[in-house]
Amino acid sequence: MTTALLRPTGNRELLGLLGRTPLARVTTDLPCPHPGFWAKLEGLGAGGMKARAAVSMLLGARERGELPPGAPVVESTSGTLGIGLAFAGQALGHPVVLVGDTELEPSMRRLLRTYGVRLELVDRPAAEGGWQAARLARLRRLLAELPGAYWPDQYNNPDNVAGYASLAAELAAALDHLDILVCSVGTGGHSAGVIGPLRRHWPHLRLIGVDATGSTIFGQPARTRLMRGLGSSIHPRNVAYDAFDEVHWVGPAESADACRRLATGNFVSGGWSTGAAALVAAWAARVHPGAVVATVFPDGPQRYLHSVYDDDFAAAHGLDLTRAATRPVEIPHPRAAEATGWTRCRTVADPLAPGDPLAPGDDGPPDHTGRRPLRAPTAAAPPRPDRRTPREETP
Repeated sequence: MTTALLRPTGNRELLGLLGRTPLARVTTDLPCPHPGFWAKLEGLGAGGMKARAAVSMLLGARERGELPPGAPVVESTSGTLGIGLAFAGQALGHPVVLVGDTELEPSMRRLLRTYGVRLELVDRPAAEGGWQAARLARLRRLLAELPGAYWPDQYNNPDNVAGYASLAAELAAALDHLDILVCSVGTGGHSAGVIGPLRRHWPHLRLIGVDATGSTIFGQPARTRLMRGLGSSIHPRNVAYDAFDEVHWVGPAESADACRRLATGNFVSGGWSTGAAALVAAWAARVHPGAVVATVFPDGPQRYLHSVYDDDFAAAHGLDLTRAATRPVEIPHPRAAEATGWTRCRTVADPLAPGDPLAPGDDGPPDHTGRRPLRAPTAAAPPRPDRRTPREETP
């Protein structure tokens, strides 16, 4: 569906609603008992978590003269950034054109259009790069059709990262101390944006990344992904690989189970990213006795009522919510094995870095399934910074 561009007049008073989201203590079993962790409830902020990044990217482009007053903004999104850009567009007076795909929930489509967004949908994934690549191809055609249009390029725009300085400041002001921060990773923006400022407060702060199974971000092979919001079929350049101490991959059944436990036991919940981050944060609090653990819940549960919280959806997609994983499988290196469920790895490196053992190369001939075997590392990863936490217990 294509609609005319709505040109908002701009209302900078909306910017006063940005951020300042509550911090909640989560203690419900996920699925095991744990001492508790802190969760920043970004879903309760105007425009959601990504409004911070959206406003930062548009203001940065305006300051550099890349975005003239009233010019359209065009971006690809699976939903959450779209809400943030709708907020930023209304606040700063820019029409917003979003490229989504037919996997985007009908409720999210209606919400985006209600906010005045023009929504373009692609109806099939690209052979390489999946839905993201298909959306980006449509986006480039739109840029050619809309004179003066600006593409924020959330995956590679450093203003995306800069937009989360306020989130870091709010966490630092609310907590006396922090040992472990758990961040879901999609574009890489909020993890990169908060870790630098927070390590200036707490130099030994450990960062745990949470990715989706089937995502390429940390060196796993790209597969079809059911979860939206975290993970990627491309390699965002905003990911601060050197900042992570370890990475966990979480599957959809594990994330959905955590979301439901949060909703029934702690009232606050969210979508795929929230469930995955909560699962890992609870695990970190359990296996690091005495550590102060915090995470970010990127959104609320509303857009996921017909997926995460729908028993028919779970059954149709083969999600067994009756057997919750209590600990991750350990692998020594992202190329050592394919993560098909909750998996932990303490080796983190940029898979596209020249000379890195994760860099793409000839992985050998495909097997009978058509998949190529994952390579073992050919060299040791660089040593991680010494960021000590209390003794890690056996999960």
